[in-house]
Amino acid sequence: MKCQYCEKPATFHITELTEPSGPQVMHLCEEHARGFLQKDNASPAVSVAGALAKQLNLGQTKKELAELDQKECPVCGISFFEFRSTGRLGCPYDYTHFEADLEPLLINIHDSLEHCGKRPRRAAASADSQATMIQLRREMEEAIEREDYERASEIRDELRKIEDAGTRPVDSDKSDSSASASGDESK
Repeated sequence: MKCQYCEKPATFHITELTEPSGPQVMHLCEEHARGFLQKDNASPAVSVAGALAKQLNLGQTKKELAELDQKECPVCGISFFEFRSTGRLGCPYDYTHFEADLEPLLINIHDSLEHCGKRPRRAAASADSQATMIQLRREMEEAIEREDYERASEIRDELRKIEDAGTRPVDSDKSDSSASASGDESK
């Protein structure tokens, strides 16, 4: 297959899902694909990581960026450099810890700071309990490294209590009593 803009063989096949009429398929040679992907306008073909890197490099000196990269979350330990590289945060607390640095990025990417989409039907664990669990897991690993197995088992028990409280269905009391009632009838 040939490039849509010249006679060279098409080595890049790009599908954009931006048109309401359906997907737009492009067959481009390496040269035209590079030009297309490096456009200044925001395109879905540009990865989130690329947008992140572009946003973070704008208006920041090398020194400021180096200082920001050293910033670490006290709960999960992820550095801002790791976030910039992967485009993923380590825990819910990161949104609070890196808030000032993430706000311009979120506004640029999503045009909002608030979630506007669907939410899970089951209530997920709160950000505080997730942060607590991450912190406890880290403490447990440190206790194991110090060979303080008593403390590690105490932390493990705390983690289990938090996990059990978070995974219990909303109507667990009703389902438990109905299960035991039906079990009594069969005996």
